[in-house]
Order: sequence, then C-alpha cells, then structure tokens
Amino acid sequence: MNIVTWMNNYTGQLDFTLVGFFNQIKHPALLAVVIFVVFLVALSGNALLILLIHSDTRLHTPMYFFISQLSLMDMMYISVTVPKMLMDQVLGSHKISAAACGMQMFLYLTLGGSEFFLLAAMSYDRYVAICHPLRYPVLMNRRVCLLLMSVCWFLGSLDGFIFTPVILTFPFCGSREIHHFFCEAPAVIKLSCSDTWLYETLMYICCVLMLLIPVTVISSSYSFILLTVHRMNSAEGRKKALATCSSHMTVVILFYGAAVYNYMFPASFHTPGKDMVVSVFYTILTPLLNPLIYSLRNKNVTEALKKLLGVNPSF
Repeated sequence: MNIVTWMNNYTGQLDFTLVGFFNQIKHPALLAVVIFVVFLVALSGNALLILLIHSDTRLHTPMYFFISQLSLMDMMYISVTVPKMLMDQVLGSHKISAAACGMQMFLYLTLGGSEFFLLAAMSYDRYVAICHPLRYPVLMNRRVCLLLMSVCWFLGSLDGFIFTPVILTFPFCGSREIHHFFCEAPAVIKLSCSDTWLYETLMYICCVLMLLIPVTVISSSYSFILLTVHRMNSAEGRKKALATCSSHMTVVILFYGAAVYNYMFPASFHTPGKDMVVSVFYTILTPLLNPLIYSLRNKNVTEALKKLLGVNPSF
C-alpha cells in the first residue's frame, strides 16, 4: 500500500460514509417524505409548547419550565440528525467530514446526557410538588430551577467533551462506512483498527452511571409519590397527581428504554439494523411524542392553546 494512502487512512483525514437505512427500504422516497413530515411536526409541536409556556402566566411554574427545556432539547436533538440524513438522500451523497462527524457526535452526546438528568430533575419537581406542597414554592424557587437546569446542561456537555475527542483520535485504517444514519459513538468506534476495549469499558461504566443516577432519583421520587397518593383522601387529588406523573413516566420509559438497549446490552444483542431502528425511536419519534404527551393530557396547556387561538376555553 502507498505510504501516503496509509497515513491518510490511519490519521483520519478522509471523510466517513453514512450508510443509513434508505438503501434497505423498497420505497426510500416515501420514507424520506414521512420522516420530513415527522421532523416538521416535531419542530412545530415543541416550538408551540415553548411559546405557550412562555406566553401564558398560568404556566410560569417549575414543572412547565422544565417541560419547555425538554422541548428545546428535543428540537435540537432531532435537528442534529434528521436534516443531514434527508439531505444525503436528496443529493445522493452520504459523505460526512471528520469535523462534521465529531460535531454531530458531540451535540448528540451532550443533548442525550442533558436529557437524562433533566428527566430526573422533573421527577424531583413532581416529588416536591406532591409530597411537600406547602414547601414547594421555597424548595423549587426560580434560583433552584435555574441551578438544576444548569447542572443538567453541564453534565450533558461533560459527556460530549469527554468522549468525542477520544473517539476521533482513534486510527481508522480500514472501512470508513458507518452503518448508521448519523455519527453515533458505538457505530464509529467499530471502524477503528486499534484496540478500543479499555475505552469501550470506560464508556460502558460512564453510561451505566449516567443512567443509574437519574433512574435512582426517578424511582425514589415516584416511590414516595405513590405512597403519598395512596394516603390522599381526595379522589380528585389522586387523579390529578397520577395524571401528571403518568405523562412524565411515559417519556422516561420511552427515552431510557432505548438508551439502555444502546449502551447497556451486550454486543451480541446488537445488529446495525436493530441499532438504527432503536435510534430512530429516540432521536425522531420521542421528540415527536413528547409535546403530544404533555399537551393532550394537560388541561392547562390545552386552555393556553385555546387562548392563543382565540377560542373560548369553555367551548
């Protein structure tokens, strides 16, 4: 092999190729249209939810503040992967530079990590609201909410800053075809021709901790919530508390379920096809479903929407 070619391959100066899943579908153009529509609906739904929360004073509470941040993350999350995927399909070019791949990976890891901790912060907010209602305005004041949100963003960005540079320093002296529709860390690591066992082990431990800590907070919060709800004398109060918490638990199960499969299941469970399906679920479908989950089952949000549209709330 020519030494120049070998050095280029080894030092990672060439572009990667995103194989994607359109070539495995009988009607790729139809699928691209469907994904484009889903992308627009997800962006519109989350943007509308943010607008409603910021425009209606009744929604200026910690719970809705966190929901608006979740919507912001979802808008950014779906925008990191889908536009590039659709442009590749339209233009017929599936190349992505190492720099663009690194940026996509960093944003994806940062947003995913931040959302893990945000869902934990949201469960803590519900715990305080239901179990300590009289102390809620003090325990969840504006300063505390901003602090929790800052911690979520910081821990998420720490995830991106730790893993992305290390992955891009690995030598890629073989195939540069990423069997995915975006630069997901595990898919990129598979292309390296060096021993990545230590890095993958550390990444696994870190992902376990990033999942375990929020899951512990969420499970503890909801255990106390269920005990408190069980002791409530008011049937209406129990119904309202369970309705609020069930929306959040639905989002938690959707997001964490996909993350557990991707980062905690052994390699024997993984195939490129399965990994892409699961990734579609939490990078495209979850941002679409979140605004629906939090709006359709929420009386305050639906009333704020009617007010924005000029519809009589009692209609």
